Amino acid sequence: MRVNAVIVAAGESKRMGGDLPKTLMNLAGRPLILRTLDRFAASQIRRAILVVPEKQKQKFEQIIRSDRKLSGLECVLESGGARRQDSVRRGLSRLDKDCEVAVIHDGARPLVSPELIDRCVELALKEGAAVVGVPVRDTIKAVSKSRKIDSTLPRDSLWEIHTPQAFRVEIIREAHLRAEQEGIEATDDAMLVERLGKTVAVLEGERTNLKITTPEDFLFAEAMIRAGRVP
Repeated sequence: MRVNAVIVAAGESKRMGGDLPKTLMNLAGRPLILRTLDRFAASQIRRAILVVPEKQKQKFEQIIRSDRKLSGLECVLESGGARRQDSVRRGLSRLDKDCEVAVIHDGARPLVSPELIDRCVELALKEGAAVVGVPVRDTIKAVSKSRKIDSTLPRDSLWEIHTPQAFRVEIIREAHLRAEQEGIEATDDAMLVERLGKTVAVLEGERTNLKITTPEDFLFAEAMIRAGRVP
């Protein structure tokens, strides 16, 4: 089985502030993007397409090529698009010709365990499409634009969906092609697969697999790493 990863790190990181993308910032003494790639290097995946901002591509290249810990993981850089969806599509265009399963992951989720990546791949191979997530713990309410509660949603059927998300290649390519043809925009790749009428399996993930979006997330992730609390 041939598996490739598409790791999306082409966002502008507006909520983090500063000039550098958050994935180039140091997290507990190591660039965040290298910490994410470390997790994939320790999994069964041997090739990763890293999608980055065009204007920062050289900086990503320098950081990755100068790092010796990523031996065994081939990293290919690709320029990102205007939207995350466009960036993923560009990454998919660089998959190996014999790739069977594509794993799509947020570059800003550096605490994912290699074991979870591998389990997601195995489930996608069996089911065709798989995502990781965790059941919600708080009460979730639908709120109107005027900030009034419309309804309270049944918590027992609600999950937070994370990445990695893994798909058989023919399924995810068809999903992105259909979205491009129909002008559909989605918040994650599973949503595009759902629109094909395909079933997406859900694998219970790790609550430590947070997406770093704000400075507070950075502090939390650093504390988890230094305390040895990352799976």
